[in-house]
Amino acid sequence: MLIFWDQRLVFLATPKAGSTAIEAALEPLASVAITRPAALKHTGIATWRAHVAPWLGAEDRREFTTVALMREPIDWLRSWYRFRQRDDQDDPVHAMAGITFADFARDYAALGGPDRLGIGRQSDVLTQDGARIDRIFRYEDMPAFVDFLEERLDCVVELPRLNVPPSVDVALSDDQAAVLTKAMDADVTLYRSLG
Repeated sequence: MLIFWDQRLVFLATPKAGSTAIEAALEPLASVAITRPAALKHTGIATWRAHVAPWLGAEDRREFTTVALMREPIDWLRSWYRFRQRDDQDDPVHAMAGITFADFARDYAALGGPDRLGIGRQSDVLTQDGARIDRIFRYEDMPAFVDFLEERLDCVVELPRLNVPPSVDVALSDDQAAVLTKAMDADVTLYRSLG
């Protein structure tokens, strides 16, 4: 999470949606940067509304604009799978040996899968009880997000390429993709609603 006090802007970092690169580029400009631990780095709208916004509001009543990125849902899960493949080398808790992306997608689509895998849903980070982050940009349209940042922060923004997971097979059959898309309905609906 990055807070830009003078610009009244808060970047809320959606997991696996470019947050490491954005933080690397913008942290020097932020009034507050929370990049560790992951639970605080990836503060979603629920925590923002319950804790952070009231805390900031106690100091200054002017509203902040919240902004975040959202990745196409199946591509987002592919990114998690590649990340876990890399993470497996350092952390045996995330053992992925012999698990294909189709297996991973099936486990995610199963009842309770997002929580069991410790991944959750993008829509849970970005929305709560009908409310949502003020400005959600598609990860796949990074130029629009960068344009927004440059205008709002009045500076040139150059994003480095960081935290790139290994290239692995992440193919799904049409049937597997259909099952996964249905299981990710909340994320798919939110993603489609983005302009």
